[in-house]
Amino acid sequence: MTHFAYRDGVLHAEDVPLPAIAEAVGTPFYCYSAATVRERFRAFADPLADRDHLIAYAAKANSNLAVLHLLGREGSGLDIVSRGELERGRRAGIPAGRMVFSGVGKRRDELEVALDAGVLTINVESAGELEALDAVARARGQRAPVSLRVNPDVDPETHPYIATGLRTTKFGVPIGGARDLYARAGSLEGIEVVGLDCHIGSQLTSVAPFLEALTRMQALMEELRADGHAIRHLDLGGGLGIDYGQGDPPRPGGLVSALRDGLAGWQGTLILEPGRAVVGEAGVFVTEVLYIKDQPDKRFLVVDGAMNDFLRPALYGAEQPIRPVREGSGSDWQEVDVVGPICESGDFLARQRRLPPFSTGDRMAVMAAGAYGATMASNYNSRPRAPEVLVSGDRFQVVRRRETVDELMAGESLPGEDWFG
Repeated sequence: MTHFAYRDGVLHAEDVPLPAIAEAVGTPFYCYSAATVRERFRAFADPLADRDHLIAYAAKANSNLAVLHLLGREGSGLDIVSRGELERGRRAGIPAGRMVFSGVGKRRDELEVALDAGVLTINVESAGELEALDAVARARGQRAPVSLRVNPDVDPETHPYIATGLRTTKFGVPIGGARDLYARAGSLEGIEVVGLDCHIGSQLTSVAPFLEALTRMQALMEELRADGHAIRHLDLGGGLGIDYGQGDPPRPGGLVSALRDGLAGWQGTLILEPGRAVVGEAGVFVTEVLYIKDQPDKRFLVVDGAMNDFLRPALYGAEQPIRPVREGSGSDWQEVDVVGPICESGDFLARQRRLPPFSTGDRMAVMAAGAYGATMASNYNSRPRAPEVLVSGDRFQVVRRRETVDELMAGESLPGEDWFG
């Protein structure tokens, strides 16, 4: 379950009515259910209780400190892709030894910080990065723990922007050249080979691509072991999809059980990097109708939430369920566009969507907005970012307050008058 449900016609997050949060913090805002986050994390972890494993939650999905802290208390590690995410994890109380550092473009300072922090492994994505990491490690008198991110060339059958396992993507090293690059890694003084990594994409709605990737990675792992490499862990990434109202993707338990069975007899550590599947359905984005605008051929619901707050519909064409915060009695559903205040035609939350009747001042909840929502927000059009609220039972807490206009410009300055000459 997702712990978002109607009671007496009012949408609740766990035991808290969303209108109560709206009155306290204003709109738009994000709201997360702690119970849903815990439940979804345990769906990955519990089937692996009898074997060595690490669930390294993908911080990019939702990097709010409170969410990371909640997951850390559950025993989660982190899949990080920047120095900032590393520091977020540490401030949330997650040890660096439970972090895997991924990403195709790590800077030298990020590699230095990762080594000093003691991350579990650095997932190297190119020959150039391997050489750079070796130089950084040797200069510091260290050996860097390394897994190579291998591109298994598996089609995840998802949106092209989030397909990462094809040979045409920027991620990983080709599986055909992996043995040669591992041989190079094994020869470098500053590198210690510790594992093997892959990630094929996001919002996957079938177990089949995961199992195909597992088969290819197992074959490569056997070759690497024959070459003398000690592969202590196998990282199969994340990417399991969630229900956005267009289908019923596999549940975490089914995927994890299939992977566990496929690795029967192998004693190493299995690492998984779920993100969206943990937090996606644990969040909603609540916005208020400002105006109803009728054009000759279309009705627009103009809301106070915009693409700078929630980018997925504009970026991916994502279609996410929208529900009224207060259920109405009207049955005259209409096809509408839900649009925001941003000065772009691409600023929309829904297009040509049949929705129940809304009036000015009504609030709506964009469901399944816990992943790639607040974490992708911007200040476009000089709009302060929306607050984030965490609910647990009958309590809620603001875990990121709304930005102020002054904060938008805090890092900027005007040159002195004499600067212009």
